[in-house]
Amino acid sequence: MKRGKKITAAREKVDKTNLYTVEEAVKMMKDLKTAKFDESIDMSIKIVHKSMQNVRGSAVLPAGTGKTKKVLVICKGDKQKEALEAGADHVGAEDVIEKIKEGWLDFQAVVATPDMMKEVGKLGAVLGRKGLMPKPKSGTVTDNVKEIIKELKGGRIEYRADKTGVVHVLLGKVSFADEAIIDNIKAFFVQLMKDKPSDAKGNYVKSIHISSTMGPGIKINHKGIER
Repeated sequence: MKRGKKITAAREKVDKTNLYTVEEAVKMMKDLKTAKFDESIDMSIKIVHKSMQNVRGSAVLPAGTGKTKKVLVICKGDKQKEALEAGADHVGAEDVIEKIKEGWLDFQAVVATPDMMKEVGKLGAVLGRKGLMPKPKSGTVTDNVKEIIKELKGGRIEYRADKTGVVHVLLGKVSFADEAIIDNIKAFFVQLMKDKPSDAKGNYVKSIHISSTMGPGIKINHKGIER
C-alpha cells in the first residue's frame, strides 16, 4: 500500500523497538500530527485470553471523548420527565419502540427502565446488531436514569475485544490538553484491568498502541501505567 510522504516521514520517527511512557507517547503523537482537521485519538490493546467474547465492559473517560452521544431513554411516567431533565435527547415508551421497528435509529445509546425490558427485548434483532441493546451489566437497564445519562453524555464508553483479541477505543481528540489525554488513557487501562475475566492467567495485556487518525501507532509501556 502506497503511503503519502507526510505519514511515511512520521512513521520513520517512531522507534518500533521502543516502549514509550504514556507521557512520551502523547507528546510524540501530537508532534507527528499531519492532518489539518482535529484528529481523533485511538487506542488499541492486544488482549491474551482464550475466550475473547468475555472481554467486554465499559469505562468512564474523565475528559470525555470529544463527541456527544444522542441518548434515547425508554421509560414511562415520571421517569420520562426525569430523563428529559437529565439531558436525554429522546424519551418515550411503546411509541419509540414502534418507531425503531419502522427503521428509526437517530441515537447512539439506549437506556431502558426494568419495567420496559419485556417490550424492548422485542428489538433485540435491531438494537443487538448495532450494539445498542440495553443491558443490566452495562448499567443501561436501570431506574437511576439520571446517573446513567450523565455518564453517557460525559464520556462513558463501552468496549469489547474483536475476533483477533484487540480492543479498540476512542480516547478523545488531538486538541485535548496532554493531561486530559493521559488521564483518559490511565482511566481506561485501570478499568480494563478491573474487568479482567477471572479465568485470565499470566500476562493479560500483551501490548498497547495509541495513534491519531492519520498518524503512526506508538507503543506504550503499559507496565508503567498506574493501576
